[in-house]
Amino acid sequence: MTQSSPTQIRTFPTDRKALCNLLLESVEKIRPIVARHKNNSENRRQLAPEVVAAMRDSNLLMMKSPREVGGAEIHPVDQMTIVEAVTMVDSAAAWSMFITATVSGRALSALSDRALEDILGSGKFPIMAGSLKPGGSAVEVEGGYRITGQWAWGSGVHQADYVVVPALKADKSGLVTAVVPREQVQVIDNWHALGINGSGSSDYALDAIFVPDHFAITTPGRLRGGAIYNMGYGFASNEHAVFALALGQLALQTLTESAVEKKRGYGAGVSIADREIFQRTVAEGELRLRACKLLMVDVLERLFDASQEQEAPIALQAEARAASVLCTDEAIAVTSALFRYAGGSAVMLDHPMQRILRDLYTAQSHLMVSDAAYESLGKLRLGLTDVAPLR
Repeated sequence: MTQSSPTQIRTFPTDRKALCNLLLESVEKIRPIVARHKNNSENRRQLAPEVVAAMRDSNLLMMKSPREVGGAEIHPVDQMTIVEAVTMVDSAAAWSMFITATVSGRALSALSDRALEDILGSGKFPIMAGSLKPGGSAVEVEGGYRITGQWAWGSGVHQADYVVVPALKADKSGLVTAVVPREQVQVIDNWHALGINGSGSSDYALDAIFVPDHFAITTPGRLRGGAIYNMGYGFASNEHAVFALALGQLALQTLTESAVEKKRGYGAGVSIADREIFQRTVAEGELRLRACKLLMVDVLERLFDASQEQEAPIALQAEARAASVLCTDEAIAVTSALFRYAGGSAVMLDHPMQRILRDLYTAQSHLMVSDAAYESLGKLRLGLTDVAPLR
């Protein structure tokens, strides 16, 4: 495929460290904008336009797309570093960023060359949104499919150029993953959520929309890109894990920074930093978060190595997903333990601790980190099955 625009012909470093440092520089460039508009995004229930523009102009949305189309195709462990850095600034911006990067990367690795010529012909890298869970109905018609249905958790759908729609074939014979221009999609403004409010993760719907064959992915696998596209659903496990761990780390940092000045009790009160039980909570919380991160890194390195020539073994994919669930569970446990020492001010909507806790519980409700992942891995380890579908 001929690539003509500056965005498309961008060549990223092949050295892991150099690539990671380049993307971290991009995080630093957008940090002031993201931080300045954090509350605006929260109140709007979708990212502020200034944040969307900064993200679009950065390299960050390209980090999981194939190099053949101008993407960075970043190593899964290094992606964790980038997601962590943005999460520490604004969770909603980080969530929208990694969902867009993942959805775009998957679609651009599998779409036909003809579709990519249409998508990339504008000279700008596309923002894609979409859902993970198949639904709706795709009726085969001459030249393509006519798709109807409604999907949830369309993170970033408000600012997307294209929307990825996983639809079940009407005859139940398989799945059609369609890529549809945003203007053909009805966005349902129902993202009134517990947390991650600024992500704009609204439902979206299609009403008998025609999708031509070349914009429909019907065969699993990839047409371009390297090992990360052989990781199966392990492709998305890292981002959910580090998002939760970063929020746990942010809770730890937030409370320890104020612990000496914070007094509890009537009268003069006692500094919580002087309480032995709080000292233990801080130390134990730090070690639990670090242990989970090391576990995730270990699993991802093995998963990436196993994906060099073919799709990774399902047991390894399942292990990565289960590890991601553990990271989320532990981040919630650590943050909850810290929260009880934050005092009455922590329940107020302008306090960072309550937002962190809300964001964590919202993230935990995502399908990728369902606790069913533990059951799937357990069944595989016990030899009761050789499959581990997302559920």
